[in-house]
Amino acid sequence: MEYVLETVNLTKKYKDKNAVDNLNIHIKKGEIYGFLGENGAGKTTTIRMIMGLIKPTQGSIEMFGENISSKKNQYLERIGSIIEFPGFYPNLTAKENLEIHRRLIGIQGKKCIDEALEMSGMKDTKNKLVKEFSLGMKQRLGVARALLHHPEILVLDEPTNGLDPVGIKEMRELILDLSSKKNITVLISSHNLSEIQQMATTIGIIHKGKLVEEIDFETLQNKNRHYIKIKVSDDKKAAMLLEEKLCIFDYRVSEKNILQVYEKLSDSPKINRLLVENHVDVGEIILMKDTLEDYFIKATGGEGIA
Repeated sequence: MEYVLETVNLTKKYKDKNAVDNLNIHIKKGEIYGFLGENGAGKTTTIRMIMGLIKPTQGSIEMFGENISSKKNQYLERIGSIIEFPGFYPNLTAKENLEIHRRLIGIQGKKCIDEALEMSGMKDTKNKLVKEFSLGMKQRLGVARALLHHPEILVLDEPTNGLDPVGIKEMRELILDLSSKKNITVLISSHNLSEIQQMATTIGIIHKGKLVEEIDFETLQNKNRHYIKIKVSDDKKAAMLLEEKLCIFDYRVSEKNILQVYEKLSDSPKINRLLVENHVDVGEIILMKDTLEDYFIKATGGEGIA
C-alpha cells in the first residue's frame, strides 16, 4: 500500500538518548491519524523532523511514496501545520495576519484568504483584531493559516492544549469537517485520549520514543473487552475472594479499590453476594467496556498518560 506519509526507522538522538527510536508510522490518504503519547514521548520531535525543523539522526521520511530528504521544500508545499502555539500580530485583524503570511510564502492572489477563513469557520471574524480573540479562536486562525496553500496533509501538534471544553469541541468538529468534506489527511498528536477517541481513524501509540502500537480504530473497538467494574472498600481482600472462591483470575486493579473483572461477566450477582457476605463493601458493580485509556495503559506496560 502507498501511504501519503510514512517514516522509515526514523531516529533522533540527543547525546546518549534516543528521543525518537526507529519510528515507523504509516498514514493513509484522507484519514485522521491520532499520534498518542505522554508528554516527552517523542511526538513533537517526530513532527519537527517531518516538517524539516530538525534533522533526523537516521532513517527517512516518505511522502506520496517518495523519500523527501532531497526534496523537502517541494513536499512541504503539500503540508500545512500548527506546531505548538500559533503566533500572530495582535494589533492586526485575522485577515491582515493571513495576508502577511500569504505574501511570505508567495501565494498568488488573495482568494485563498477568504477560502481558508471559511474552511476554518473564521469568516465572520475576519475583520476582528487578533488581540480580542479567545485562545480557541487563535487556534482556529492557526488552522486557517495552515490551509492557505490548500495542503493535502494537515499536521497538528496538540491543537487543543489550553482550550476550554467549548474550544475543544469546536476544534474537534473543525478537524472532522476538514477530513470528511475536504478529504484532507490529518496527523494530530495529542495526550488527550478522549479527544483522539472521538476523531481518529487510526491510532499510533508512541512511548519513550518507540512506536508500541499502530492500529485502526475499528480493529481497536473489536479488541476492547467488556468487563465488570467493581468499586470496593478493600481491593486486596476482594481480589483474594475472587481467586479463592470463584476461580476468577482475569482481572486487574485499575486504581485503588477499583477492580475490572474480564471473565464470568454474567456472574455479577454472585460476585456481589460473595463480597458483601465477606464484609467487603460494594459501592458499585456495573458492566463496562475498555476505553482507549485502558488500551493505552496496557500497550505501554501499565503506565498512564499525563
